[in-house]
Amino acid sequence: MDASRDTISRKVLDWYDAHARALPWRAPPGTPAPDPYRVWLSEVMLQQTTVAAVKDYFAKFTARWPTVTDLAAAADADVMAAWAGLGYYARARNLLACAREVAARGGVFPESEEGLRALPGLGAYTAAAVAAIAFGQRAVVVDANVERVVTRLFALEDPLPSARPAIRSLTDGITPDLRAGDFAQALMDMGATVCTTRMPRCLLCPLAADCRARTMGEPERFPVKAPKKAKPARQGLAFWIERDGNVWLVRRADKGMLGGMRALPDDGWSARADGHGAPPLAGRWENGGRVGHVFTHFSLELGLRILEHDLDGDPPGPGEWWPVDRIAEAGLPTLFAKAAGLARAEMA
Repeated sequence: MDASRDTISRKVLDWYDAHARALPWRAPPGTPAPDPYRVWLSEVMLQQTTVAAVKDYFAKFTARWPTVTDLAAAADADVMAAWAGLGYYARARNLLACAREVAARGGVFPESEEGLRALPGLGAYTAAAVAAIAFGQRAVVVDANVERVVTRLFALEDPLPSARPAIRSLTDGITPDLRAGDFAQALMDMGATVCTTRMPRCLLCPLAADCRARTMGEPERFPVKAPKKAKPARQGLAFWIERDGNVWLVRRADKGMLGGMRALPDDGWSARADGHGAPPLAGRWENGGRVGHVFTHFSLELGLRILEHDLDGDPPGPGEWWPVDRIAEAGLPTLFAKAAGLARAEMA
C-alpha cells in the first residue's frame, strides 16, 4: 500500500466527519458514544438486513423496551412477534438470551471484545462493533460494506468467503488506535453510499487516489466471489383452519426453522426434506394457491389448503385460536403471512 495507515484513516475519518449518515442508533461524530444497548440491538437487527428495513423495527423495539432490562423482562412470544418480518429468527432468540444475561449482570454490557464474545449470540463481528462503537475500544469491524471497500482498496483477488481472514488482516492494518468506532462506521457508510456494489461513485470517494481497483479500472469486479451453489428446492403445505372468525395457529419448536414463532400448521417441511403432504385432521380441503419463499440455504414452494367448513372443537395438538381480522398482530413470519394473505383473499 502506498499510503500509510495514518493517511488512510485520516482521510476516512475526515470524510465521516462531513458525511456521516444520521441513524437512530448512532451518535454523531464528535459526541459521546451511544448507549451500548442501542448499538448492540441495531447490530443484531442489521445482520443480513438493510438499514431501511431496520429503522422502523428499531424504533418500535426501543419505544416498547427502552433498556436492556426492559427487553430481558419481555415475554418470548411478544419479542418473537415484534421481530416477525426481519427474518433469521434465531437472532431474536439469541437477543432475548443475551438481554437476560446482561440484566443478570446488573444491566451493564462488558466493555471488551472478549467479554462481549462471552454473551449469548454475540459473534466476532457484533462483539467488535459494540466494543468499538459503544466503548471506544480498538477493534476490527468487518461487515459486507467494509469487505467491499477493503477488497477494492487493495484489489484483493482471493474469492469470498475464503478471503475473509485476509480482509480482516488488511482492515486491521488500516484501523486507527483512536476513533476505531467512527472509522468502522465510516467504512460502512462509504460502502453503502459511495463504494456501492454497482456503479461506485469513485469521484466522491476519499480513498480514490489510493484505491488499486480504481487504478485497474474495474472496481466492480471486487470483491471476487466464488460461484454460488444451487439451492435445493423444497415443497410443503400449510393449512388454514377457521372457526367463528378465528384461525388456528401453532407455535413452532423453539429450535430449528422459524423457531418459537406463531405459524399456520404445516406438513413438516424442512431445509432437508419436502413435507409429507398429510393435513393435521380429516376433512374437505380446498386448494388455496401457492406462495414461494427463499431461505438462506433453500427455496420453498408452499401450497395452501383451506378447510372447507368451520371446525367443531379444536384441532389435535397444542395451538390457539386467533381472530382473523387481527392476523397482522400475530407476528407471523413472512412465509406464513403470505399464506394467510392468500387464504383471506380466497375467502373474501
